[in-house]
Amino acid sequence: MIFLHLSDLHLGKNVNEISMIEDQKFILEQIVRIAIDKKADAVLIAGDIYDRSVPSEESVSLLDWFLNALIQAGKKIYMISGNHDSDERLQYGSELFRSNGLFIKGIYDGNAGCETFIDTYGEVKIWLLPYVKASSVAHYHPEMKCDTYDAAVRSAVSLCDVNPEKRNIILAHQFVTSCGKDPEQSGSETFDSLQVGTIEKANADVFDRFDYAALGHIHRPQKVGRETVRYAGSPLKYSRSEINQTKSIPVVAMEEKGQVHIEYAELKPKHEMRSIKGKLQEVLNSANILYPDDYVFVTLTDEQIAADAIDRIRHFYPNVMHLEYQNSHTEAISQYDIHFQETIISFRDLINDFSRRVNGHELNEEQIKILKEIAAKEGIEDETH
Repeated sequence: MIFLHLSDLHLGKNVNEISMIEDQKFILEQIVRIAIDKKADAVLIAGDIYDRSVPSEESVSLLDWFLNALIQAGKKIYMISGNHDSDERLQYGSELFRSNGLFIKGIYDGNAGCETFIDTYGEVKIWLLPYVKASSVAHYHPEMKCDTYDAAVRSAVSLCDVNPEKRNIILAHQFVTSCGKDPEQSGSETFDSLQVGTIEKANADVFDRFDYAALGHIHRPQKVGRETVRYAGSPLKYSRSEINQTKSIPVVAMEEKGQVHIEYAELKPKHEMRSIKGKLQEVLNSANILYPDDYVFVTLTDEQIAADAIDRIRHFYPNVMHLEYQNSHTEAISQYDIHFQETIISFRDLINDFSRRVNGHELNEEQIKILKEIAAKEGIEDETH
């Protein structure tokens, strides 16, 4: 059996207010070609299909196209929901779709789904465990110990009737660690299950009975412990912190029991994402303008702020995602600690102290008046004397 492992498509996502739908269509077309070229039997999609629980019309249409393209190419599809998905919406039509080789487990109903794939070596059991919370496992199994997130995931997985003589794959969308070490995150992930500021975690050994664990939730592709417990990562870069990542998808060949081979098909985006740094004149110098259609994050080092900088940059880089300054003023701001100003008791003194440190001068009466009005509107009444 040969399969592609995907996750975290986040269809319909905007990055810095720029729609990624055309980039997503481009990359999904590429994935369909990879599935055909690699002669994959199936595609596994481990959650976060959509970027929000109520997906846009264009993202639903894009998923419809993608799934149909894979089915028309003769590929079976196994798909679960993630924390960004609406489990009910993703589950819709699942029984109807089975006859076309599309297997969806959107709702956790107390058990993981299980499908059987037959190849020349016999049966492969494919277990589908959608995103779960400790509360949902405890709801269906009050008799089980679910006082921690790890215990809840263990309880959910323990209910899988795994035959150790057969080959077993599990799809799961969870935050999985190994030996106390967290997976490397990309910065574009969002988590909705927090306890006292820490992400709820399950240990990778919960998947020890499975020959391959196809994980979703983390956007940086990586193994968790052993090679066959793996995050596929998102197929596109969804934040500035991912600029230096190379996106790929695992192509997994499962032969007889114990024989799993993984290679990686690199993905080439429609628009690359990169950073540019320098003075405005340097950034706009024609000799320095390379690949203008890229998604760019620009850092200007000029001491003077140009009011029209973003418009001038967008003329050459229409897909500019962010502009910021890095100079002596921003450095002063980053080092300014408002908490140590205990002796400054008036709003005027506080603002002027800040302005002297950052701008080298105090504000005039009109500027002070405007700031007082803004502060009053924000309810900082006691500070505006």
